[in-house]
Amino acid sequence: MYGVCGCCGALRPRYKRLVDNIFPEDPEDGLVKTNMEKLTFYALSAPEKLDRIGAYLSERLIRDVGRHRYGYVCIAMEALDQLLMACHCQSINLFVESFLKMVAKLLESEKPNLQILGTNSFVKFANIEEDTPSYHRSYDFFVSRFSEMCHSSHEDLEIKTKIRMSGIKGLQGVVRKTVNDELQANIWDPQHMDKIVPSLLFNLQHVEEAESRSPSPLQAPEKEKENPAELAERCLRELLGRAAFGNIKNAIKPVLIHLDNHSLWEPKVFAIRCFKIIMYSIQQLLSHLDANSRSAATVRAGIVEVLSEAAVIAATGSVGPTVLEMFNTLLRQLRLSIDYALTGSYDGAISLGTKIIKEHEERMFQEAVIKTIGSFASTLPTYQRSEVILFIMSKVPLPSLHHPVETGRTGENRNRLTQIMLLKSLLQVSTGFQCNNMMSALPSNFLDRLLSTALMEDAEIRLFVLEILISFIDRHGNRHKFSTISTLSDISVLKLKVDKCSRQDTIFMKKHSQQLYRHIYLSCKEETNIQKHYEALYGLLALISIELANEEVVVDLIRLVLAVQDVAQVNEENLPVYNRCALYALGAAYLNLISQLTTVPAFCQHIHEVIETRKKEAPYMLPEDVFVERPRLSQNLDGVVIEFLFRQSKISEVLGGSGYNSDRLCLPYVPQLTDEDRLSKRKSIGETISLQVEVESRNSPEKEERVPAEEITYETLKKAIVDSVAVEEQERERRRQVVEKFQKAPFEEIAAHCGARASLLQSKLNQIFEITIRPPPSPSGTITAAYGQSQNHSIPVYEMKFPDLCVY
Repeated sequence: MYGVCGCCGALRPRYKRLVDNIFPEDPEDGLVKTNMEKLTFYALSAPEKLDRIGAYLSERLIRDVGRHRYGYVCIAMEALDQLLMACHCQSINLFVESFLKMVAKLLESEKPNLQILGTNSFVKFANIEEDTPSYHRSYDFFVSRFSEMCHSSHEDLEIKTKIRMSGIKGLQGVVRKTVNDELQANIWDPQHMDKIVPSLLFNLQHVEEAESRSPSPLQAPEKEKENPAELAERCLRELLGRAAFGNIKNAIKPVLIHLDNHSLWEPKVFAIRCFKIIMYSIQQLLSHLDANSRSAATVRAGIVEVLSEAAVIAATGSVGPTVLEMFNTLLRQLRLSIDYALTGSYDGAISLGTKIIKEHEERMFQEAVIKTIGSFASTLPTYQRSEVILFIMSKVPLPSLHHPVETGRTGENRNRLTQIMLLKSLLQVSTGFQCNNMMSALPSNFLDRLLSTALMEDAEIRLFVLEILISFIDRHGNRHKFSTISTLSDISVLKLKVDKCSRQDTIFMKKHSQQLYRHIYLSCKEETNIQKHYEALYGLLALISIELANEEVVVDLIRLVLAVQDVAQVNEENLPVYNRCALYALGAAYLNLISQLTTVPAFCQHIHEVIETRKKEAPYMLPEDVFVERPRLSQNLDGVVIEFLFRQSKISEVLGGSGYNSDRLCLPYVPQLTDEDRLSKRKSIGETISLQVEVESRNSPEKEERVPAEEITYETLKKAIVDSVAVEEQERERRRQVVEKFQKAPFEEIAAHCGARASLLQSKLNQIFEITIRPPPSPSGTITAAYGQSQNHSIPVYEMKFPDLCVY
């Protein structure tokens, strides 16, 4: 019966007749539009027939494909597209199944035109928002097939380009169709991402290489219209833009694997392009850097430099712990690189044959890490930058009780390299740091650790500390104006930007000024100082005078510089000739600057007179002759006459007449003594002076009997330091023994010991109570006995009789 109906057209179902009528006799005539309108109206009127219409169209298309009747295939796909666009009823799911079956048939064909036709239909379908959900639809085949098309290697370049672009469009359609539908297969699964992402990267990389072969300029505008690279980039941006927080990892991991497999870290151009597209992928790249900790230094440097380029984009969306995690990873890699450079191997074994090469590569990697730290920090807001600064400073190994450092030759080298690299990183972060409140820019915990580093014996470390301080204090861009030490007769040519010291800065200087002065003073006395150190010291003094100075600070800075001049004159430290001449020149340059800043005529005149005298008779005491490539020095500095020196009495006199504190100016500057000197193993004359002042202050002249001050000698100081260390060690040992006793002793012994202690305590308390409960003296005073004899008698408080008015 059904066979007979199929042979007779009049007896066939209506939907089949409507479908047959849309096909013309000649396929070149195209779709019969009037009959297509009838079919569409019928599908809308009887939506339950839609699945049958789809099945029949699918049957005809498969048959036409097999018979190579490609004209009718195109007509069938056009009809399917129009039905999809018009129908959104609840029964469309079954129709979509037939549609996807036909698209898959076209994609399986070896004909490029059919593949492109099927892709275009699928893209139109992907843009349709369905009214009803689908529970069983799968797109695994389409992901695989579109990814395969992205890697097309057709002989014809134009056809290959079209196929690849169709594959990219198809992947984009799959993502759009599935990413927002919770009932669909999860497109973010690794099995899908491992196909989609590498396909997009392949087109980015391949076309980039093709463009590098310099195509014809005349063909460039036409090529741009059909460029798979641009389409792949848009698709990748859309894919990552649609990714949620939990899905981004699966999208980033294939990128990293692709860069690894194709060795794309070392040229780094393509990797940078990729990670500029992947704007929010910093955490994944950091994890990948940790995973490649033992890769070659050039590979790690490529990863870090890619991170540096991408950090500018990603930092704008990073908040909270993400920032510190990023810096923690980079600092950990920096520490590992230092270990690699010292051992010459990634596994700790020493390999002398490759150590020099690896040291060079590791140094390149370290510089890349430091550059990346600076790039990332430059994009952070002020409050996050302050947290990063504190975080980096906490990683610097210092010789203190709470931060023990490694001992031995290897340990000392590791500590030194770590200190240098971390301070370099800190300098990168502090460059350009702008903070109006110095209390926030230089908090106590940070400043204490930084200045402790300034007491190191290593000259390079001290220079970094000075540069870091200058970066923080310079808030108006005056640093470069003091890069050269000179005695200008008119500092107006420098065009300095000077603001009045704010209240917050005044509070900061009241709290930390003596600490800063002390470290400047001690830094001036170092034998290993070179010209860069004195230039940094001059810049630091000048910037403090401009940024943080009030009248009290100016007075203290003048006292400090005069004390530095005394160091060069007395030379108890046995400094070399160059260092002594440099200190004289440094004092001349700073006093010349501060005298013009204070605008006190008599002060300026005195400084000018001394400088002119030095120019004529002692040019080796001026910066113009000292801080040059070939300094001109004098071998006899012991006979310096008073005319060559800036006199404290004269300066006190002229500034006192202008309202400055002359009494304070008359006092010579003496640095404070702290524990840092002992911890950093420094020998400073400042300690001797401070101890001498302390001993003399105990014997004040107000006492009638003045005990002569004990003579302070080197042996006395040595004994005092050794004794104090011994006392500390004894106390530490006693505490250790107590803790060990309570941990290991039997319970009976501990109980007996505590019981004895409790009995002793109780007896002492009884004695105290007996003394305090003893009746106090009588309120009436001394009681006279009957025989006229006075008797000292006390009445207990509870037996006293008070007047009625005293009772409440």
